Amino acid sequence: MSAAPPPVIVLVRPQLAENIGKAARAMLNFGLTEMRLVTPRDGWPNPLAGPAASGADLVLEGARVFESVAEAVADCAHVYATTVRKRGVTKPVVTPEAAAREMRGAAERSAILFGPERSGLETDDVALARTILTVPINPEFGSLNLAQAVILVAYEWSKGETLASPPETDLAPPAPQAELEGMIGQLDQMLEQANFFFPPDRTPATKRTLRTLLTKPGWSSQEVRTLRGVLSALAGAKAKRR
Repeated sequence: MSAAPPPVIVLVRPQLAENIGKAARAMLNFGLTEMRLVTPRDGWPNPLAGPAASGADLVLEGARVFESVAEAVADCAHVYATTVRKRGVTKPVVTPEAAAREMRGAAERSAILFGPERSGLETDDVALARTILTVPINPEFGSLNLAQAVILVAYEWSKGETLASPPETDLAPPAPQAELEGMIGQLDQMLEQANFFFPPDRTPATKRTLRTLLTKPGWSSQEVRTLRGVLSALAGAKAKRR
C-alpha cells in the first residue's frame, strides 16, 4: 500500500451531473474517494448524478463544492492540470504513469484538475497547477470524455495500491477423447440422415472441417454432454415430426 495520501480529484466547472456520476464511478473503481467540485453548472447535489455513478454513492456523498480552483486545492502541495495542450503556460509535462509515481513518492496531498466537458481547463486554471498532466493520444482525434480522463489517471494511481483482482474461475478439465469422438460420431450420423454431406466427393473434407471445429476449443465433459443433449433433442423433435 502506498504511504502517500490518495490524490484529490477536482472537477472544474463540470457541466452535466451525469458526467460527475460517471467520474465518481471511475474513481471508486480504482480506490479514489475524494471528489471536489468547482462551481458545477447545474448546482450540487444533483439527483441526476446518482444513477450514472452506478453505486459509487460514497464518492458523491462526500463531494465538496468550492467557488474557485484556488480554494479547492488550497490544502494540496502538488497540483496537476490535465490538458492535451500547454495553453501557453510553461510547466513540466508528465504522463499519468509518471504523475502517479510522483504522487506516491510525495508525503503531501496531491490534486488533479479536470476541466469542463466542452472546453477543458482554461489558461488561468492551468496556471494554478505546478505540473501539466497529459495523455499520449492520437493527434488527429484527441477527444476524451470526462470519465475517460479520470479513469486513465485513477488506473495509473491504482497500480501502486493493493486492490482486489477479479476472482479467478477454474476451468473444467478437457473431456477424454472418447467422449469427444462419441459426440462427433453422433453429429456425423445425424448429418448423414439429413443429407448434409453433398456432393459425396466433398464428404471427407467436410467431415475434417467439422472435426477441426469441434476439437479446437478443448471441450469439457459437461460441454460435450450438453451438446449431445442438444443433438438428441433435435433428433427427437425430427422423429416426432415424421
